[in-house]
Amino acid sequence: MTRLADLNNEALSALAEQLEQELELVSGNRLSLDLTRGKPDAEQLDLSNGLEAAIGGNYIASDGTDTRNYGGLRGIPEARELGAEIMEVPAEQIICWGNSSLSLMYLSVDLLMESGIWGDARRWGATDAPKLLTPVPGYDRHFVLTERLGLGMINVAMNDAGPDMDAVCKLVGDDASIKGIWCVPKYSNPTGCTYSDEVVARIAELPDVAAADDFVVLWDNAYAVHDFQFPRRPLANLLELAERAGTADNVLLFASTSKITHASGGLGFVAGSPATLNALEARLSASSVGPDKVNQLRHARFLGGRVEEHMANHAAIVKPKFEAVQQVLDQELSDLDIATWTKPEGGYFVSLDVRPGLAGTIGKLAADIGLALTPPGATFPYKDDPQDRNLRIAPTFAKLEDIKTAMEVLVLCVKIATIRDEISKR
Repeated sequence: MTRLADLNNEALSALAEQLEQELELVSGNRLSLDLTRGKPDAEQLDLSNGLEAAIGGNYIASDGTDTRNYGGLRGIPEARELGAEIMEVPAEQIICWGNSSLSLMYLSVDLLMESGIWGDARRWGATDAPKLLTPVPGYDRHFVLTERLGLGMINVAMNDAGPDMDAVCKLVGDDASIKGIWCVPKYSNPTGCTYSDEVVARIAELPDVAAADDFVVLWDNAYAVHDFQFPRRPLANLLELAERAGTADNVLLFASTSKITHASGGLGFVAGSPATLNALEARLSASSVGPDKVNQLRHARFLGGRVEEHMANHAAIVKPKFEAVQQVLDQELSDLDIATWTKPEGGYFVSLDVRPGLAGTIGKLAADIGLALTPPGATFPYKDDPQDRNLRIAPTFAKLEDIKTAMEVLVLCVKIATIRDEISKR
């Protein structure tokens, strides 16, 4: 294909007319396609149906706890060991609680705002207009949580190795109102990048670099084991690096089994230093007399020691869907010089950047013919993509046969919007 910029107006107009005819034909098919959310499909959920038989009538944990009863605020030993297998941190530095890491993030940020986690006077709420750094494009639920709890957000750019750390260090070093940074360090949502060893090491040092003495790294390792190839791609160990740097009291790590077993019935994990876990446990004890330990035991018996085997079965389902996305993007857009996209080796998303100012137009074109995309802007705080160019593609929930159709519709919309834009600017 010829680059669009190299076509004259007559050729562009002819191409636009041809593509719009194709779009009209597609619109007559009454499509209903959805690439909006990074959810596991039913085939992935079926991989964990063995959870139901894992208890086998024996509810006693390895330490003698009857999991049907109250107590055990930090979780049973087996569940914390499972968290250690996923998070690669010691089990004794993990709390297993609830079915969602997002709820643990909310609890943690709320605690940091209200009373801190250090047992002293430091708390984010004592600062006028506290803020968090938000690498972008990023995870929309981080942004909603942050805004709901009354913190501002400052964008920092993502690159192939993680956040722009020169920009991060300057921002946190100059502004004591910046209290932390959100991180999705492996197969980041939505770019799919994995933070380099150098970036992780610099992040571990941020609490010492920051002007704020209550700066915290919020490390959401949601896709720690969601690789397409095995053995898993390594990620530098933030907690170990923070311990060496003397900043372990200022990092909180999160993970869950939400996309490993059953999304609505999994386990949430939070890891940190003994002091921070004590603060979190004290907060949990005010609202509960213990988590669902039966579900913890069920998961530990089903998954313990075989996480990689289980995730390889996920990869066999998910990887072909990502390959279908890449195939259409490569075939239809690679020679036109009108878009760029990521090629992740795991996780749940592909990030597509179109020409500035066109993401909203493309999203509307797609919606009008039956293709639902994550709303343009959702990968930025306040749903405001300053350049209006990022689109998040989430292929896991769709059937494989539908993904090619959905992607062909999407690239058709990208081409039409870009050609119209090119013509209007000449």
